[in-house]
Amino acid sequence: MTSLLAVTAGGQRSTSFDVEAVRADFPVLSRLIGGRPLVYLDNASSSHKPRQVLDAERAFVEQHYSNVHRGVHTLSQEATDGYEAARDTVARFLGAPDSHGVVFTKNATEAYNLVAYSFGNAAAGSRFALGPGDEVCVTEMEHHSNLVPWQMLCERTGATLRWIPLTDDGRLDLTDLESLVNERTKVLAFVHVSNILGTENPVDVLVARAREVGALTLLDGAQSAPHQPVDVVALGVDFFVLTGHKMLAPSGVGVLWGRRELLDAMPPFLGGGSMIEVVQMSGSTYAPAPERFEAGTPVISQAVALAAACDYLQGIGLDRVLAHEQALTARLISGIHDLDGVTIIGPDSLEDRGAAVSFSIEGVHPHDVGQSLDELGIAVRVGHHCAAPVCRRYGVPATTRASSYLYNTEAEIDALLEGITSVQRFWSA
Repeated sequence: MTSLLAVTAGGQRSTSFDVEAVRADFPVLSRLIGGRPLVYLDNASSSHKPRQVLDAERAFVEQHYSNVHRGVHTLSQEATDGYEAARDTVARFLGAPDSHGVVFTKNATEAYNLVAYSFGNAAAGSRFALGPGDEVCVTEMEHHSNLVPWQMLCERTGATLRWIPLTDDGRLDLTDLESLVNERTKVLAFVHVSNILGTENPVDVLVARAREVGALTLLDGAQSAPHQPVDVVALGVDFFVLTGHKMLAPSGVGVLWGRRELLDAMPPFLGGGSMIEVVQMSGSTYAPAPERFEAGTPVISQAVALAAACDYLQGIGLDRVLAHEQALTARLISGIHDLDGVTIIGPDSLEDRGAAVSFSIEGVHPHDVGQSLDELGIAVRVGHHCAAPVCRRYGVPATTRASSYLYNTEAEIDALLEGITSVQRFWSA
């Protein structure tokens, strides 16, 4: 990967990298849409995959695939080694002390449900058991996948769901944090970087409050892990979640990281093969974590590809990815500020924000915006982005969201801004 890094005259690596060399790794970026070059700005939904990731998964499936943890033959041993090596790679990517806390899931949604259902399955008196009088706290900006499982948990157990509200400028209103996260709170689940607003939340403040009252913390890193360095130890959280398809890996693989002592004490989410220790007709005992949370045949080839994606990102340097995206985001925000009738939904500065920028165009429904931009070869996301309470909070039916990544360019941001102007002209005619 060093060939992708920019080098200063003094021979030192700079904070930039060769974007065109990166783009050459992504076959889809050479596509034409309606005769126009593809401008892909829907990365908060799902990213594209470089050849290095595609090749890693293909080579594994073609030469090494078998089921893991079960066979003594060569292919099974190779598959097991590849799968467990992927777990080690993800642990390093997250700054985890070891791989024991890395649980492979099929996506981030399954990871949130895993934790929520483990709480619901806990025996009375357990640290994880919930009941009437207990509380779960989330935020008003959560993706549905980190909201609905907690709503369902509270419905099953009689616990109460509370949430931290939003300010008018798209940030968390922490005015009543001490009353919202209190001695009755069992878990505080919140997003690191919002998928709709782009807001980066103050993890240190929220974790500190949770610790004061003995609540466990779950951090949704689906929009942070692909874009910036993450260190779960430094963050101080109890659980951290990411998903592969947003960070150059295939769909069908996600990760729940949890503190070792918590995972070892949590009851399992799914029952079946591979997660057991002893099975008798009268009952069963369960394997230690992470195996107890990986029932059945796991996401083997997808995990190998996720490890390749982690290597790709670390080869470039996530600090460089972050700096590149911040430059693109600054260019987009500045350009929108220069346009009449276009409003950013969320923070309108670079302070504590990620690369997802949601906006509305006066007099034009977001779905019409998205279709019009697609005719120009520009791919953006429209809708409520699985964060309907946020749209309701700001009185909009939906938004248009542009989200950049390491392979996007300044020219593509300019193309989007020109496209917005074209949309305004067309729909005002």
